[in-house]
Order: sequence, then structure tokens, then C-alpha cells
Amino acid sequence: MTDNFIDGKPTQKRMEDHLWILLFGVTIFLGAFLLFQVQPVIGKLILPWFGGSPGVWTTCMLVFQCLLFAGYTYAHFLVAHLRLKAQVILHCGLLLVAVTMLPIAPAETWKPHSGESPQWNIIVLLLAHVGAPYFLLSATGPLLQSWLAQSRLIDKPYRLYSLSNIGSMLALLSFPFGVEIWMSSSEQATVWSAAFIIYGLLCGLGAFGIGFLAKHHSPSTREVSEGNSEGTLTILPREHEAKDTRWISWLLYAMLPSMMLLATTNQVCQDTAVIPFLWIAPLAFYLLSFILTFESERWYLRRPTIQLAALCYLALYGLKLMGWKTHLAVEIGLYFAGLFMICMVCHGELYRSRPGTSRLTHFYLTISLGGALGGVFVGFIAPLLFRGFYEFPLALLGSTMLFLETYLRSSTIWKLRIPQHVKGGLAFGIPIAAVVWLTFWNATANQQLVTKRNFYGVLSVTDGRDLSGSKSMRKLVHGRVVHGSQFLEEGMRSLPSTYYTPTSGIGKTLNLLQDRTLNVGVVGLGAGTLATYGREGDRYRFYEINPDVIAFAKEHFTFLRDSNARVEFVLGDARLELEREANQSFDILVLDAFSGDAIPVHLLTEQAMDIYCRHLKEGGVLAIHISNLYFDLQAVVSGLADSKGFQWEVVEGAALASPDAYDSKWAILSKDFRIVESLEVEGNDRDAKNGQERNRTVKWTDDQSNLFQVLKGIR
Repeated sequence: MTDNFIDGKPTQKRMEDHLWILLFGVTIFLGAFLLFQVQPVIGKLILPWFGGSPGVWTTCMLVFQCLLFAGYTYAHFLVAHLRLKAQVILHCGLLLVAVTMLPIAPAETWKPHSGESPQWNIIVLLLAHVGAPYFLLSATGPLLQSWLAQSRLIDKPYRLYSLSNIGSMLALLSFPFGVEIWMSSSEQATVWSAAFIIYGLLCGLGAFGIGFLAKHHSPSTREVSEGNSEGTLTILPREHEAKDTRWISWLLYAMLPSMMLLATTNQVCQDTAVIPFLWIAPLAFYLLSFILTFESERWYLRRPTIQLAALCYLALYGLKLMGWKTHLAVEIGLYFAGLFMICMVCHGELYRSRPGTSRLTHFYLTISLGGALGGVFVGFIAPLLFRGFYEFPLALLGSTMLFLETYLRSSTIWKLRIPQHVKGGLAFGIPIAAVVWLTFWNATANQQLVTKRNFYGVLSVTDGRDLSGSKSMRKLVHGRVVHGSQFLEEGMRSLPSTYYTPTSGIGKTLNLLQDRTLNVGVVGLGAGTLATYGREGDRYRFYEINPDVIAFAKEHFTFLRDSNARVEFVLGDARLELEREANQSFDILVLDAFSGDAIPVHLLTEQAMDIYCRHLKEGGVLAIHISNLYFDLQAVVSGLADSKGFQWEVVEGAALASPDAYDSKWAILSKDFRIVESLEVEGNDRDAKNGQERNRTVKWTDDQSNLFQVLKGIR
């Protein structure tokens, strides 16, 4: 019997080849899916342990980028220095070691203690729990692509890079819209661990099969070739390979998008919310640019793409440096659009300058090194060098300069006989001059007494005027949100202001209970304004995670030292500290971690409520500050009250009450109905809308929470 032939190959042989290619494709896809799915899974697991700070995700991304670089380095080393059989044995052996580290969920003993460095704690925790699996997953793409190239089964291994990016994209998008909704955090970790075992089996099968394929496939007659900027194929002689300096441009074009990715994520999360979706969306745009540009050159047209990017730059310069104000959705959209266009240009240029398959792992290694360097700059170097979030405008400046040089180099202007120093001035002088002027203008517009940056954000003290413009005031600002202010006139320094005036919910509650000595716990110090309500014999115990907030409140404001109450401080995440402490028997426990627009979700779960109840006296009051521009937390308060049998009322304070007052919204909960009923609720008339809000209930747990449920305008 004779075999049927198609294109010179037996039909059965072609089918076997397709099956092997399918196996490698599925393995690469699954590896990429797991690589990016583990990031939000482990990030959300540890986020509550470190105060819900945006720095948690930035540090996670830094670790992941460095592990990615380590994985690419490992793949490059295997391909460059070991025989195929040794590569297979070593890689499969390490996979077995990684399996022994499962599951990835950290134990309770890994929770941090006050005084410890949160950044180093996160790094050690991630390396211990996901380090080995992530390292090996990182090597999957380049290593398996190299093996396929050696087997002669496929001519275009770069297409598999797009396949891996599609897997990564699906992993990211499936988390907020599926995984996070359907599974608890512990279930996510368990399922991911099981999927990693399946990946290991597939990878092992492909690894041991590759030796057979390499022996039974003759070398391809197609020469290993290089892609130039026009997309045509040319031969790069081996003696020229050592002189190839394209790695410098690869490094720059990989580093800038990485910087922009982390800087944009920081910027968006700082004053909105530290939630997986706002981690994932920027990363998804970053990956989408990889998918498009590495799939085909038709997706990246250099000049129109750079021109479109320039429009995004103008909008971003306005938002960041000129202080333009716009709606949240528009602002986030502009940040994401700018990030996407920057990534499209950089990744498009990477693909245009790609090498042939002989330097494939070196190419990916350089890209991962650029990504890691961008992460190190944003995660480590920038916080040490700068007092503010200046990495965003710096990344914007760097990309502007690089793109201008790229644009001019591809235009007819660059080809004219213009002196080199004139070209340099065009490429670098204009954007530098513009940014220096804008930065100077922005810096002089703010009268900042002191500014400091740490893991939890940028904190500053500024002097200005009250809302009427008649009185001098000093303000404590976190990011761009005021966290307390104080009159500078001697006779007015003890007056509470902003969200804490006597007409606010917390002011009314404290004044209502003046007939007794009060034991008050406060989550979130701010400028220490609430201490002004303290009387002789009262105790005010403040829980604050940011050491700089305590230092600024003591140095630049007088609320704490002028208070008649005994004032105590507890440094650390309030929930973790309350969890460890003995019963404090608070008359009032104040949750004031929500006056900014970033929401530490872990303070509003049913498990957190259990902790608060343990520390409240019988009939004690839980006061929750729920003023927020973008999220309506009243439904969450309703869920908490219902779960523990609390009576509750929302007290709204109007800015019109006095020139030093801000609009505020406080939820007051107590099992003593007399306290709730005694509160004045002027302005809280029970109209139809308010009735609907009270009837709407959202219940969050440590395992399951979703801020989309309470986003204003989303019902």
C-alpha cells in the first residue's frame, strides 16, 4: 500500500506534524494564560494585607517583570549553551520542583507586622509562593518557539508570540468579568495551581517529543533571514551579527512602554480605586499592542500612528502638567489611549527591527530586560529620586523624544542636508524646553511647604485660603485629595473643618454623646482633626498605616497636641492591628479611610465587620465616612448593617453650612436605635431616590467584592 502525498509529504506525516504544532500551540497559550492570570489572583489575595495601596500592584508588576526577564535569560542560556536533550531534562526537572511549591495561596503567617517594609515583604512573599512557577512560565514562549524552529515544523515562530499574547489577554479580561465574579480568591488560587500541573504535563510531553521531531525533519531550505524596516527579507551575514547594535533600540522601545504601563496604573489607581480591573486594563492595552504589531506589519503604519500618538500626548500633558479637570471616565480614557498609542509605536518599531530566528531568544531577552528596567525605575528608583509621581511625565518626555526622532528619521526632512546639530535640536530641544517650562509653571502654581513620597503615595502640606477666600488655612493633601485642614489664625486653630465640622455626621454623633467619657477609635489619622472633639478623660486611639501621615500631623498641625483627650497612635494597617489587639471597648469606632476616591475594599467586608463588632461596646457606634465622587458606598453599608443587625442612618453635611465645611456623607451604625433616631438628618429627606438607595444592598466578603456594583451611574 502506498501513502497519499500532499505537497511532497505523506498525508499521515502532515497530520502528525499538525498535531505536534497544535500541542505546542496549546502549551504556549496555556502558559501565557497562567502567566498573566496569576498576577491579579495573587495581587488581590495580598492587597488587604498592605492597606490596599496602589504600591502593592506596582511592586507586584516589578517582581513579575524581573521574573519574566529571568525566565527569558534562562531560555536564552538553554538554547545558546546546552544540547537539546539537556534542555529538555533540565526544564522538566525544574517543572517538577515548581509543582511541589503549589498551591500558591500564602498562609496567614505571611501577614505583615507594623514597622516592616511593605515593599520587601511583598517581594519575598511573591518569590516564595509564585516565583518558581512564574519563572518557568516566563520561559515557555521563547523556549518552545526555539524548539519548534529547531524541529523545522514551522517557518514563522513569531506568530506564536502573538498566540501567547492572545492567551495573556484572555487571562486578563477573564478575571474581572468572570473569574473574580464566579470564584472566591481561595478557589482562584486552587484552580490556578491545578491548571499549572496540566501545563507541566503538556510541556513535558512536548519537550520529550521535540527530540524525535528534530531527528526526523530535514533542515529547511529556507535561509534564516532578517526583517528590515520595510518588512522585506534580507540576509544578515554572520560576521555582521556581532556588530549589530539594534539591541540598544530594542531596549529603549521595550523600556518606555513598561515605564508608561506602571506610571499610568499608578496614576489611575492613586485617586480612583486599587482594584484588579484598573490593574488589568492598562496591561491589556499593553498586550493588545504586542498582539497587533507582532501579528503583521499592516497594523503599524509608522507616520500616522506617531501623529495620532502626538494628539494623545497633548491631552496627557494637559492632564498631568497643566491640571486640566474632566470627568473620571474621560480622564481614564485619555490615560489608556495615551498608553496604547505609546505601546503601538514602540512595539511596532520592535517588530520592524526584529532579527531572524537564529537570534530569537536574544531578541526576547532584550525586550524583557527593557521591561524589567522600566519596572525597576518606576518601582524603586523613582520613589528614591522624586518627591512626587514624576515618572509619568518623564516617561512621556522620553517617548516624545524617541518618537520625534523616529518620525523625523522616516520623513523627507531628515534626508535633507541639514547639519547634525540642527537635527539634534529638532529631535530633543523642543520637547525638553516644553516640558521644563510646563513643569516649572506647575511647580510654582502650588505653595507646598513640604512634600514626601513613600510606598503609600505622595503626601504634601500646602498653605492657602478657605472656601470663602477670607481665612488662611493649612491643608494635608494625599495625591490630590485633601485629608484635613486647619485655620492658621490663633483663635481658630481648634475649629474642626472640611468633613469633620459640627454639622457633619461625625460631628453630630460626637456632640450627641458628650454626656459621657468617650473611648474613640479612629481608622485613618489625616491631619488629626477629630482630636479637637476630645475632652478631659476621653481617649482617642488613631490607626494609621502611613508613618509620614503621623509625622506630618504632629509637625505641621496642632490638633493632636492641643487636644484635651489622651491621644494614642497605632502604626500599621488598621484591620490587621485590630485583628491582633484585645478588645478595645470603643464607644465610637470611626472608619475614615474613604475620604479620598481610592477605596480600601478590605475595610468594608463582612469579615472586617466582625472585627469592628468585637471592639465596640454594647450599643457602641460605628461611623463610616462614605463621601466619594465616583462610588456610592451606601449599598455596602446597608449590607454590613443587615448582616450584624445594626440600625443605621446616613447623615449628609453641606458645604454651605460654613466656609470651612466640605460636602460630606457619613453612615452612622449602632444597635442602640435611640442614638440613630436622635441624629438630625436635615437635608436627608426620604424622597423616592433615597428610599431606593436604602433598599439596595451589596454584600462584600474577603473572597468576593466588586467595585463595579457601586460605581455611580452603573446600575
